[in-house]
Amino acid sequence: MSKAFMLRPDLSYLDLDSDMALYQLNVAQLVEEAIKNGEGSLADTGALAVDTGKFTGRSPKDRFIVCDELTRDSVWWGDINFKFEPEKFDALYKKVTAHLSKKKYYVRDSFACADEAYKTTIRVVSETAYQNLFSHNLFLRPEDGDIQERPEWTIIACPSFLADPAVDGTRQPNFTILNFSKKIILIGGSGYTGEIKKGIFSVLNFILPEQRRTLSMHCSANVGKKGDTAIFFGLSGTGKTTLSADPERGLIGDDEHGWGSESVFNFEGGCYAKCVDLTIEKEPQIFNAIKFGALLENTNYFEGTRTVDFSNIDKTENTRVAYPINYIDHAIVPSIAPEPKNIFFLTADAFGVLPPIAKLNIGQAMFHFISGYTAKVAGTEAGVTEPQLTFSACFGKAFLPLHPTRYAELLGEKMEKNNVNVWLVNTGWSGGAYGEGKRMKLAYTRAMISAALNGALEDVEFTTDPVFGLRTPLTCPNVPSEILNPRNTWASKQKYDHKANELSLAFINNFKQFEAFASEEMISSLPKITENTV
Repeated sequence: MSKAFMLRPDLSYLDLDSDMALYQLNVAQLVEEAIKNGEGSLADTGALAVDTGKFTGRSPKDRFIVCDELTRDSVWWGDINFKFEPEKFDALYKKVTAHLSKKKYYVRDSFACADEAYKTTIRVVSETAYQNLFSHNLFLRPEDGDIQERPEWTIIACPSFLADPAVDGTRQPNFTILNFSKKIILIGGSGYTGEIKKGIFSVLNFILPEQRRTLSMHCSANVGKKGDTAIFFGLSGTGKTTLSADPERGLIGDDEHGWGSESVFNFEGGCYAKCVDLTIEKEPQIFNAIKFGALLENTNYFEGTRTVDFSNIDKTENTRVAYPINYIDHAIVPSIAPEPKNIFFLTADAFGVLPPIAKLNIGQAMFHFISGYTAKVAGTEAGVTEPQLTFSACFGKAFLPLHPTRYAELLGEKMEKNNVNVWLVNTGWSGGAYGEGKRMKLAYTRAMISAALNGALEDVEFTTDPVFGLRTPLTCPNVPSEILNPRNTWASKQKYDHKANELSLAFINNFKQFEAFASEEMISSLPKITENTV
């Protein structure tokens, strides 16, 4: 029996019998356990492929926060953060641990936050081996002898336990409950590993801004050879992963970061990438990371083979792979870099009215950060004939325990202190809305980002548009000047003005939920409604 099997952590603080625990297994042992348990199979690349069961994505309406003295007056309660009674949590916790104690389970110690000054130790207790492999891949891996007897936070994940909503206070049999006072995340009824990942992200989104004046961010980040850090915010479909993967720059991380007093640092030790329609041509780094040790979720094989068919979405469109960050070329390990020089807000504007690149002042940066805008393309669902507006506060509304203005104001403070450039980049449509215009060429977007990074836009002339008040450059290296002003790319200026007003009104209406808490700088950055007809 290996040394890992013989180790027994002290789990008395959890009311768990440590004799049932398989502790700190290595990758090979976890893969072996998963296959022995019937949890998955090996793809021909060596990756472990599993199905997560009924849930192939997060269940936001079943995520709760225990409402007690610590959280009652600080959490942003509403349609994102749902209250859970402390007594209900305690009773449900006893049921889950009693259920788990009847079988073998897996325990892994790890940590979050690559900057030692912000290190948060984590213990994951999981019913399945694949959940433990996921935790090994996604969280930071401690060195030998760097494991604390009792971690700061504990996650207990038990997919086979189903709650009784009428008795336990949940909405459905599945649940994810964050208890900030007891520092426990309790997950039941769902085998989807994203609940583990985003549970800790939500924790850090509470403790870092609240206790450390550190901005927690849902973003990717990279760094140049001269130590010039860049941050990329953007919702799904905006190009965040693609644009931050630059062979000339080191990858700090692809999803979750903190901006501390002297650094930008990755919260995680791995990546959790989407796999739908994945090819080596489109995403070579992700494709080549799918090897032994990687965890594939809810994918399908070509019939009669162990070769993954990435175009097959019979189980879900949300097919995923989890792998350690060192599986990616150009990854920075440890994942820490200096404070940023440039920040990019990426949006895929299907209305075709936002400029391909614009420089934001502090008020505008806070406004667009708290707006978190993109547009889903029309035609993706039956009956949808217009682009679907999407606003997600701070580009990660679902994971914000605090009011969004707290994060936006912290961004403004750090921008002012560090003299950071913030750019709004439209990777969406130009020359018309979706259906009439064309998607911005990736080569042009890359050229604009390169120009912002290397300082080529510092001395060029800018113009300000009357609707959004955005300052756009008149010239940019390797980019046709005629596309820099979106209004000039439309055949009908009147149609452009109509669409611009339509989007402007959507921004204004969305901002009403934040207005009572917003600063004057944010409010002054609201777009206008114009009466242009020419």
